[in-house]
Amino acid sequence: MAGKSERQRRIAREKHRRQQELRAVRRRRRRKRGVIALSVILGAALIASLLAVFLPSGSSKHPSASASKSPSATPSATTVAEPAHHCTYTKTGTAARAVSLPSATPDYTASYQATITTNLGKIAVNLENSKATCTVNSFIHLAEAGYFNNTQCHRLLTSGIYVLQCGDPYATASTKLTCSSTGKIGTGTPGYEFASENLTDAKYPAGTVAMANEGSADSNGSQFFIVYKDSTSGLGATYTPFGTVSSGLGIVQNVAKDGYSCQYTVSGQSEGGAPKEKVIIDSVTIKKT
Repeated sequence: MAGKSERQRRIAREKHRRQQELRAVRRRRRRKRGVIALSVILGAALIASLLAVFLPSGSSKHPSASASKSPSATPSATTVAEPAHHCTYTKTGTAARAVSLPSATPDYTASYQATITTNLGKIAVNLENSKATCTVNSFIHLAEAGYFNNTQCHRLLTSGIYVLQCGDPYATASTKLTCSSTGKIGTGTPGYEFASENLTDAKYPAGTVAMANEGSADSNGSQFFIVYKDSTSGLGATYTPFGTVSSGLGIVQNVAKDGYSCQYTVSGQSEGGAPKEKVIIDSVTIKKT
């Protein structure tokens, strides 16, 4: 009886041991499945966050004008909600003509018209304050400070992009623009920059007034261009449209007919050139409408 009982106890212990091992195996399997599931979840979250950081919401492969460089592919600039109730202007570089920073609190409810008085006549521009508030705020500030007075529109493009570029005090009224001695011309800024606006589905038909930039997002300063012939297909939505010419566009169109005296070239690419007929901005005045 004792031998039989001992065998039964051994069998029972062996059965219990196998059951314990089986339970342990099952626990390990459950833990492994849990770790795998957690890894999948964390991996998916990490991938999603990386995509959010590195993938842009849209891309631009269109050629684009710049303050001092030829048309080149640049990323779309950051847009801000409009009309803006607050503007940020960041000091940068050396100002071509000393001027203070614009007010950070624009009059976003007002309507404005600018009159650009040139040696060839007046160009009236309706400013789009409700769509590009901070840009208009800066333009008005510079105009009222006399920043544009006695400056020369230094660049004309007549192929693909049809614009006259102005707003650089380095190009003074008396400057003789040549392709071999432009020096700083085309690089002038007011010593601050600000974000781009009004870029969603931006178009550049004849009469558009838009900001030039330094070839990168949110590098707006003082330089602007007047589109004298539809350039929507040549310009990507990278340049803040902030006004529309209401009268005087013919002045720019006539200047364009005469072309430029020589061709600016950077890295073998055409940069347009100095207009044969001088366009001198005597003053820019602002009127609330």
